[in-house]
Amino acid sequence: MAQITASLVLAIAAGVMPLAGQTSLSIYSDGRVVVRRALPQPLQKGRNTLTLRLEGLDGATLFSPDTAVTLVSAVVRPPSAQDAALAAAAGQTLSFVRTRAAGGADTVRATVVRSDPPQYRLADGRYLLSQPGEPLFPAELVHTAPEVALALDATRDRPRTDLVYVTEGTAWEALYQVVLVGARCQVSGAATIASQTLRVDTAEVQLVAGSINRARAAPRPQFALRGAMKGAAEQAPAATSEEAVGETHVYQLPGKLSLEPGTKVTMALFPRAGATYTQEFVIPGVLPWRGFLGQSPGEENRVPVQVWYTLKRARGTPFGERPLPGGTVQLYQADSAGRLQLVGEASSAHAAPGRDLRVQSGDAFDITAERVQTDYTQEQLAPPKRGMAQRQRITASYKVTISNAKPVPVTVDVREARFGLWRVTESSVPAEKLSATEVRFRIPVPANGDATLTYTVQAES
Repeated sequence: MAQITASLVLAIAAGVMPLAGQTSLSIYSDGRVVVRRALPQPLQKGRNTLTLRLEGLDGATLFSPDTAVTLVSAVVRPPSAQDAALAAAAGQTLSFVRTRAAGGADTVRATVVRSDPPQYRLADGRYLLSQPGEPLFPAELVHTAPEVALALDATRDRPRTDLVYVTEGTAWEALYQVVLVGARCQVSGAATIASQTLRVDTAEVQLVAGSINRARAAPRPQFALRGAMKGAAEQAPAATSEEAVGETHVYQLPGKLSLEPGTKVTMALFPRAGATYTQEFVIPGVLPWRGFLGQSPGEENRVPVQVWYTLKRARGTPFGERPLPGGTVQLYQADSAGRLQLVGEASSAHAAPGRDLRVQSGDAFDITAERVQTDYTQEQLAPPKRGMAQRQRITASYKVTISNAKPVPVTVDVREARFGLWRVTESSVPAEKLSATEVRFRIPVPANGDATLTYTVQAES
């Protein structure tokens, strides 16, 4: 079996020669990063041994994506600390710097017998049971960066060494700007990459959107990766591309990017697109989703009037065909002088192609509402079977008063939702059943005017 020993050093510190290679990163929103390294080191058929300097490496996740190459072992050594270097120096004679009371310094040589407990032999044969001074280590005992010693088996000669591993150190988020103009809107989206510990020079970057479980605790890496590769401006394609991989969507950012801790990089996810939208005013219901429907105080209570926007994303349209990663949606509208004002902000979930984007942007300013419980009764019901607990039927009536200070009429929805057996027995506005658990009342409210909704519900518990 062929035996190949090679030392590959990635340029992560001053004075280390850059190694030409390619780096590709897949960044997840929870901070995980899949690192793919294509190194120019060839592999021969049989056993190959390599030593690499790789910052941020979690050795448990390391493998070769090359089907002709198997990872046999990986030994990860952290950067040298003094205690570890002293332990490795057992049997060797080192120089130790001692500081004198007068402020000067001299050196003494001693052989390290063991570091814990400390035992040092002087040249005259006597022993010191404490460290004689500050040790000076030879270069071969010091690892200036994390190193991994790899053993790889190749079933045939390979022109390069491909490695994949998972690390931590950066995350990304999507943010969408929606400019409302009449009945239409203009939508742009961008991804912002925020690095905490990740430092990478000119890497190909993909952003992965989706719900990916985490089964292992996140390590705390110090990550640096450098290589001799061309900059982003020289190789940048026209725009971000996207594809579905498994149950995720992967966004390939254009060109090559460099990342530094504390520095944010923002890239467009898609060209600005037009869409239609609808606006809704919704008053949330008062019924508890489960459990006992209780009696409310007799005074009127102010209730919020939520503002909802739905961006239409029909299939076959530029905006509708794009899967949208979950993120933050900011809505803007121009004032009378044409200045864009932020009129709403909301979080959004992932939206598959063709699925409308619906977000609650805030509460209405000029549309207000008050609700009061006007009646409440309880009835005991016979148990449905012998030995079962008695049930109660609760009947409750409500009045909702809606005020509109806008110079135009609006329509406001009052929505009630509850699990189990319940129904609307009467109402001043017809109840529209949206599902087995939710009904909606649509109330037109005149400009600068008021409207009132009354309704009665019965629920069993």
